[in-house]
Amino acid sequence: MKLSAVYALLLSAVLCIPLQAKELPVEAFTSAPAIDKLKLSPDGTKLSMIQTLDTENEQLVLVKLFDLQSGEQKFLVKADSRDLTIYSVIWANNKQLLMRAAYASHRYGTPVTETRLMVIDVETGKNRSVINGQLQRKLVRTPQFQSNIVDLMPDDEHNFLLALDGFSYGTGTSVVKVSLNGELHEMVAHARKDLYDWVADRQHRPRIALFRDDTRYEVQEKMLDTKEFRTLWQFDIFTEQEVWPIGFDADPNILYVSAYHEGKLAIFKTDLSAAQPTLELVKADENYDVPADISYSWQDNKIIAIGEEYVDSTYQAFQKAVDAALPDADNRIVSMSHDRNRYIIESSSATQPGSYLLGDRKEKSMTFLLNKFSQLDPEQMVAKQKIQYKARDGLAIEGYLTTPLGYQTGVLPTIIFPHGGPISFDDEGFDYWTQFFANRGYAVLQMNFRGSHGYGFDFKQMGLQGWGLQMQDDVEDGTRWLIEKGIADPGRICIVGASYGGYAALMGAVKTPELYQCVVSFAGVTDVEDLVKSYRRFINYEVVKKQIGDDFDLLEQRSPLTHADKIQVPVLLIHGTKDRSVPVKQSEAMYKALKRKDKDVQYVELEDGDHYLSTNSHRLGTFKAMDSFLKQHLKVSTQQVSVQQQAE
Repeated sequence: MKLSAVYALLLSAVLCIPLQAKELPVEAFTSAPAIDKLKLSPDGTKLSMIQTLDTENEQLVLVKLFDLQSGEQKFLVKADSRDLTIYSVIWANNKQLLMRAAYASHRYGTPVTETRLMVIDVETGKNRSVINGQLQRKLVRTPQFQSNIVDLMPDDEHNFLLALDGFSYGTGTSVVKVSLNGELHEMVAHARKDLYDWVADRQHRPRIALFRDDTRYEVQEKMLDTKEFRTLWQFDIFTEQEVWPIGFDADPNILYVSAYHEGKLAIFKTDLSAAQPTLELVKADENYDVPADISYSWQDNKIIAIGEEYVDSTYQAFQKAVDAALPDADNRIVSMSHDRNRYIIESSSATQPGSYLLGDRKEKSMTFLLNKFSQLDPEQMVAKQKIQYKARDGLAIEGYLTTPLGYQTGVLPTIIFPHGGPISFDDEGFDYWTQFFANRGYAVLQMNFRGSHGYGFDFKQMGLQGWGLQMQDDVEDGTRWLIEKGIADPGRICIVGASYGGYAALMGAVKTPELYQCVVSFAGVTDVEDLVKSYRRFINYEVVKKQIGDDFDLLEQRSPLTHADKIQVPVLLIHGTKDRSVPVKQSEAMYKALKRKDKDVQYVELEDGDHYLSTNSHRLGTFKAMDSFLKQHLKVSTQQVSVQQQAE
């Protein structure tokens, strides 16, 4: 399909054709992308992708290969998605793929997540762990994390750099050069105590070592041609002195970092050849943190993008041409052949969950490949509206309001939907939870309460050790603001959340029992004291205490579990048995406490479910349970349905 044809297709989707809102099946929102994470081979002749497939007996995740020349398709890896999560597939060369995967496990009785890195031969389909043979025999213990690729070295397609611990007891992470044929390895940077990660320069030399000792971090440079290190920066976590390395330029002395500038995270560069390296500002935003991201083109031998925006004129022009062909969308180049002729575009918008297109610069063509969510009609989706309200102390809180298709005026049954994290954020991008709620006739309010990421140092600091305090007040204030605006029906409001959002949902019912008519908590924290203590066997225990708190008497009082008697509205709890972020016992304990108090509570336990609803069946079970629960307690009026039917 030529570029003009694609443009015509997309244009037809935004013409002013009368729409009629209709309730889509739950499956339309809960099915994972049938095919996702498309990547071109270096020579541009093949596509790799991850495919999900659910049958009555199996829940499969597959690595699929598509030959663009012959049209041949074949499956390289098949796994049960309940046991294994494949989260990345990378071309090492034209004949081999590197697959990153994770699975739930236990170490010394402690539930953990393990990661592995596999080499896949695209011709034979054979795969194996990169850690085998001689390399495996060198290890004194099996590393928990085995997928930390430091450098792929595109000019050396037979080897790559891997960060790995386990070569001795009590030491940190080393860097080894691993042969893709599995026969040889070479130690290129040795571990030191407390060393947990590395950054390589563009000449494929491990140059920056990151150390962690409780809450104290140190960034050191490994001096070239010696065994010596020098300290560049030292800081405590969650302080304004943080400096985080991002990557190198072609010049091995020019390092880019993320650090604070006038209270907001910005991108700087520094010259390591100086006796005392100083930071030179490269990109800043007076209102928001700049994403800590740079892109490097090894073909052009230079940085081409900083903070998610192209700085190279050639790539700027290329992006401009793509955006002109695919207007009103966020268009990202997610893969490109080594000769930069063929490329993959992922195009999405507030109402379009994402499509993949294949471009060819020589042929000046763009071919539609597939929609990520084929069952979601963009004409039935709605865009988020950016909003702002004042918290009770005058702090400005940003958020997003989503209303049902065709909504004009009047009160609506409402979902208050605080995000997880809590050091995370909501944005205007497509969100299948929000679209599901809006499709069911509910208004949805998401707020970036204090402590959310992206708003600078002071805003983040306000959320430290603030669970159940002003962070919770920000959620309540947003709810009352939406009522005052005449949008939320005060008699039909449910608070829904996942992870920290599940905690906020339950605490909302505890602190303001009159404000909400029901609560949904997916994988929510119910016992904050127990959550913090559960990290005692992990190396980030001190960081968790600094973030959440270590006054256990106070944490107990800020836990929904302690105040089960105060909850006066129906509660739906959902949790996976293999959740490695928030243990399933958190929801089990809350369910028992509510039952003891004769409260209206339902509990759905997802067998082998994780923290992220990674499996289709778990998403389907969760959304069906929410759908039934919300329809029972937040009835959509016939008048509201009538308004939706008149959508323009």
